[in-house]
Amino acid sequence: MPNTARWAATLTLAATAVCGPLGGSALATPAHAPALAPAGLYAPSALVLTTGHGQSADTATPERAVTLNCAPTASGTHPAAVQACAELRGAGGDFDALSVRGGALCTKQFDPVVVTVAGVWQGKRVAYERTFANECVKNSYGTTVFTF
Repeated sequence: MPNTARWAATLTLAATAVCGPLGGSALATPAHAPALAPAGLYAPSALVLTTGHGQSADTATPERAVTLNCAPTASGTHPAAVQACAELRGAGGDFDALSVRGGALCTKQFDPVVVTVAGVWQGKRVAYERTFANECVKNSYGTTVFTF
């Protein structure tokens, strides 16, 4: 299976696990099904983060994937969901605005690691991809968001 197909399969499975099936229409519910009311006052924030070695999602093989739900409370398979959600809220959901952890000493070894994020942040769809020079550099960004 080509790497692109692996990424697509990984993201599809993970997104389905977090957000539910993407196919179909909300208008195509059976006539006997009751209308669903909103689950709460919070806009959904459910993300799937993946990582793998390579220069882009097209050429990398996914190695890990985690889920991160931030509303109404932090949860998911991310090892530090509470801290990651707090950092994302502090950055306004902007992954490029995540701060670099001070004091990280990384080598200049080039072993690219790509991170992808797909899902919903405060009710808006998110698709993000970033390539870091190596694992140490990846782990220095966002303190905990990309550390999984």
